[in-house]
Amino acid sequence: MPDRHYERIHADDENLCKLCISELGGLYTDLGLSADELDLLDMPRRSFTVHFPVRMDSGKTRMFLGHRIQYNDSRGPTKGGIRFHPDLTIDHVRDLAFLMVLKCAVVNIPFGGSKGGVVVNPKELSRNELEQVTRGYIRAIANHIGPSKDIPAPDVYTDEKIMVWIMDEYERIKGKHVPAVVTGKPAELAGMKARRYSTSLGGIYVLEEAMAKIGMDRHETRVAVQGFGNVGENAARILHEAGYRVIAVSDSRGGIRDERGLDIHDVMTHKEKTGSVVGFRNSSSMTNAELLTCDCDILIPAALSDQLNGNNAHDVRAKIIVELANAPTTPEADEILFAKDTMLIPDVLANAGGVVVSYFEWIQNLNNDYWEEERVLQRLKTTMISAFNDVHTLCSEIHCRMRRAAYQLAVKRILHAERLRGNL
Repeated sequence: MPDRHYERIHADDENLCKLCISELGGLYTDLGLSADELDLLDMPRRSFTVHFPVRMDSGKTRMFLGHRIQYNDSRGPTKGGIRFHPDLTIDHVRDLAFLMVLKCAVVNIPFGGSKGGVVVNPKELSRNELEQVTRGYIRAIANHIGPSKDIPAPDVYTDEKIMVWIMDEYERIKGKHVPAVVTGKPAELAGMKARRYSTSLGGIYVLEEAMAKIGMDRHETRVAVQGFGNVGENAARILHEAGYRVIAVSDSRGGIRDERGLDIHDVMTHKEKTGSVVGFRNSSSMTNAELLTCDCDILIPAALSDQLNGNNAHDVRAKIIVELANAPTTPEADEILFAKDTMLIPDVLANAGGVVVSYFEWIQNLNNDYWEEERVLQRLKTTMISAFNDVHTLCSEIHCRMRRAAYQLAVKRILHAERLRGNL
């Protein structure tokens, strides 16, 4: 029986890729790009497909298939996650690698974009088999990654434990310590504590800058968060601790609402005990669909793709939408919300905090100079606010949606780097 969680994640990423490609199609026309520029953006620089053997617990040897795409490195070494997924294809990896190029350019960090992974269902492997698959994959691509070439990170169904195996295997091959080869490691092994909630916090930093633009006060602001996984839960927690009134949250089973404001720490405890936010004391029930159109000031989609669409966008009442999920808004909804003067902060900007903190981890690993968490968070704030203002300024100048402005800014930065290198 297929795993619905796998299918959902795969579908969300496919929708993100489709939305990006759709947006860029119109953008390329608007920018009047030359044939050379289009060709340069259209194809990845390097693509690897590897087959590698792994000795399974049964004693039998099984062959595995892995991919790695390094899409563009004009602005710096490529950066992107490694995922373990049974439906992984080279075409999907290529599209996701291109999205990483854009995301790094939007937040103006000196990375290109990459993506990779192994065609496997990790739930079918023992811990030892999972480790051997990881190490086998790294042995197959070791000559093509490195701190100045391509830096992997966690992605779908890979975590900090797997990042340690990657680092350890790479260091065995090279015969020296190379912590900067991968990011997303545990804090005890040259990683960063802030990495675990950096995506949520980065989104909140851009939210607060957006609120300042239109004169909103946090103490008078009502927030609804769809999705209570790692990103949504941390976003709700941070906002609650900062004095925002989080009036609604939801997970896959449904949502809860309390106009007086939910105690997010108690909601987290309730979910840990029961497996869901549903049934939290003194709250009223609501569906995920109802949460999206509830009476709130800030809406944070942090769950599935295509949640805001042509059927419900007209009914959205939030003044600001922060896309912490991938592709939660369809192109049709994008247009409707823009016409309503709703500020929508797109995923390519809003959820880029993770890759920004990965950049800081890489810097620290290279220099063997580790920062206090407060310094990391301050630099994250500075980077995210600067990126938001760059996008917002361009958006105001050409009067377009923020998503279009973000992609346009990213494409211009990539092409400028190519010109400086003499490739155009």
